[in-house]
Amino acid sequence: MQTLQKFTGLIIVLIFFAVSSSTGALAQGEKRLAFVIGNGAYQAGELATAANDAGLIAQTLQAAGFDVVGARDVDQESLRGALRDFLGKVSAAGPDAIVFVYLAGHGVQFEGENYYLPIDAQIASPADVPLQAMRLSDVTKSLAGLPTKVNIVVLDAARPNPFPKWKEPLAGGLALVDPDPNMLIAFNAAPGTVAPEGKGPYGAYAQALAEMIRQGGLSLDDVFDRTRLRVNEVTQGAEVPWNASKIVTPFVFFDRAADAPAPKVSEADSRSNRTRAIRDFNAHDAYVAALDRDTMRGYEDFLVTYPHDPMAKRVRAIIAARREAITWRETWLQDTPEAYWSYLRRYRHGPHAWDARWRLEHFDAALEPPEEFTVYDYDLPPPPEEEIVYVDRPVLYFDDPDFDFEPPPPIAVIFLPPPPPEFVVLEAPPPPVDVFVLPTPVFVPIPVFINPPRHIVPPPNDIIFNNIHNTTVINNINTTIKDETINHNAQGGLTTGQKTAGGTVGAGPAALAARVALPPLLKKRVAMSGQAPSDQQQGGLPPKPGQRVIQGQQPDAATPLSKTLSTGKLETDHALPGANGRKLPLINGRPALNDENLPSNKSRKQLGKQGIVGRNQEATGNASAAVTGEQGTARQNGKKFRKLPTVNGAPAENRLGVQERLRKNNPEVFSNQGQGPASGNDKSRKLRRLPTVNGEPTDNGPGVQKRFSRNNPAVFSDENQGSASRNDRGRTLRRLQNSEQGAAGPEVNVQRNLKIRPNENAQRQLRQERPNEQVLRPQRSEPKPEFRAQPRQQMQERRLPQEQPPQQLKKKPSCGKQGEPACNQ
Repeated sequence: MQTLQKFTGLIIVLIFFAVSSSTGALAQGEKRLAFVIGNGAYQAGELATAANDAGLIAQTLQAAGFDVVGARDVDQESLRGALRDFLGKVSAAGPDAIVFVYLAGHGVQFEGENYYLPIDAQIASPADVPLQAMRLSDVTKSLAGLPTKVNIVVLDAARPNPFPKWKEPLAGGLALVDPDPNMLIAFNAAPGTVAPEGKGPYGAYAQALAEMIRQGGLSLDDVFDRTRLRVNEVTQGAEVPWNASKIVTPFVFFDRAADAPAPKVSEADSRSNRTRAIRDFNAHDAYVAALDRDTMRGYEDFLVTYPHDPMAKRVRAIIAARREAITWRETWLQDTPEAYWSYLRRYRHGPHAWDARWRLEHFDAALEPPEEFTVYDYDLPPPPEEEIVYVDRPVLYFDDPDFDFEPPPPIAVIFLPPPPPEFVVLEAPPPPVDVFVLPTPVFVPIPVFINPPRHIVPPPNDIIFNNIHNTTVINNINTTIKDETINHNAQGGLTTGQKTAGGTVGAGPAALAARVALPPLLKKRVAMSGQAPSDQQQGGLPPKPGQRVIQGQQPDAATPLSKTLSTGKLETDHALPGANGRKLPLINGRPALNDENLPSNKSRKQLGKQGIVGRNQEATGNASAAVTGEQGTARQNGKKFRKLPTVNGAPAENRLGVQERLRKNNPEVFSNQGQGPASGNDKSRKLRRLPTVNGEPTDNGPGVQKRFSRNNPAVFSDENQGSASRNDRGRTLRRLQNSEQGAAGPEVNVQRNLKIRPNENAQRQLRQERPNEQVLRPQRSEPKPEFRAQPRQQMQERRLPQEQPPQQLKKKPSCGKQGEPACNQ
């Protein structure tokens, strides 16, 4: 009994763990991710439907439960950065992720590789293609290296290339490729062919693909096979799409309910049509059957069965393009001179003839096949003579009037049912308002018996996903999108959602959520450029910090450059003094450097803190930067500003340097070193090196009074206070002792030509040869602030012995009289 209980308990535990595991797996679900780009604004010519096609596919994938990011008209840097972010997102999604990549625009092939062109691609020669475009194999190899379940890559870019005609042209259309495991690759036109530009709001391929995705219950192969039939029917045979798949995991975009009406073409009918021999169909159905299979064997069987049918000529052109594409693919994979010579022997003027010669140049081999070499054995026989006419050119157009093809017959219902009436003619989407944002098409509700699979993880923007059957919500979304565009164009950006059908609350946010989200990189670029994308309400955005809002301009709109720079004036928010016609204030008759007049102590202190000293000084605290009477400043922490001494009765303003002022006032003093009379107006003369005093050059360092008071303390009285030197910053100056005469009298001669010799009397030897010398006038007698500081001993040690006052030097000794010595001649 105990054994039975233990056994029963073990069974219960195992069942519990099994249920928990299955519940966890279901809870995790299947993540669906999509990356959609539509480039149409090329410099060489705009594509009319590329952006609309991308918007239509993105919206359809949203309804199928995909988390879609997409953009339109992106440059190379943005394209690569956005794809890199998307691949990181796929890597984090886990092993059950379903990935869909759709690229609409211009695509080219070069040396066996396919490239997708950003809008800023500058292709001046074939060699520019790898540098200016994004290689498709970079996308496919990156996806193949990630642990995903299904990868679908669609390149809606096989169009006539926009480049000028070159002597060595590129092959037209796209090159045949092999998909990686768990991957499907699809082109809007068969390899080596191009599709005509659509005339409606959407291209034939995008509209047909969206129609087939919405059918529900179709496998991936059925979706793309029926897309090929619909496109060929709509374009009258001018476009034949192509796809190749290595996906073995069952996958459907939508499920079909069990109580749904029976489809007009069942899966069993499709399987029977594909296994039935071509000869068992009549001529019209045989052509459709061969196109549905899209294999070399199926097309060849048609030609064998109906060699003289009007469709035989068209089928022969399809075979010719496919044979050449397969031949070039095998040649490119071999990548040897012999392989390229073998291709040139088959297709001397074929689409890839110049690609083969470019590769032969790389091998430093002959550009033409030699008489004897080992011919590569291809899987396909050489083209018959009647095929060469279709491939003896760079690109094949199935609607080329030179070929005069008959239009294909209508497709019977046993192969493809007619499109839903609401999906025959689609309304053009409103033009997008924001930069990079994809157009938002008018959504067509999906029948109620078609639903996304239950095991998928709902996307973040799930408005479309949750309302694929709700015609009321869908109509409100469509009306809001239309009104938003109209109001934005007419009124400069009415708040989204203000006009909605029936006044439904929340229709505005729903319409915004229905839009395709931008990749993170592009969101950052939009934010940096100052134009916010409309994933928020457009008219109600507050201005960003520091953003200026011009009257009549929306806060989220970028200020055009012409508004700020065309007039040649700076904005007033950051205007410099004197900008926009404002007059500068004056100081002593000269303009000030800030925005205020400066007669007060407060303003003077402001200048002192800013380091502004006079007109030509860069820093304060220099004793020689003595600035003028009542307005000048010198940086002294915590001290009040005093009046500086005057020179020759005028304020010692820092207008001219010390050398210039002395030279102007003493034109003959500086003549002993080869200098002529120095004039203050003689600006062309260079300044000479001044003599030194006490071993220090008499440059624009300490002031004149300071140097004389330091070396001749008895000459200058306490009324002659010099300015603080650079080395004395922060120190207080002591009061100098008075001399016999007090201040230096008006007859003190000041000569720059002073010669100080060591071990000699330190009296300044003032030369008497030159009269008319200028003198320093005494300062104006005004009260001075008292400085209470201890005497500096080192200053006393440097002083020289005091001699007789300079006033006595001016008295000439009498001579020649009685009792006086004879005068020297």
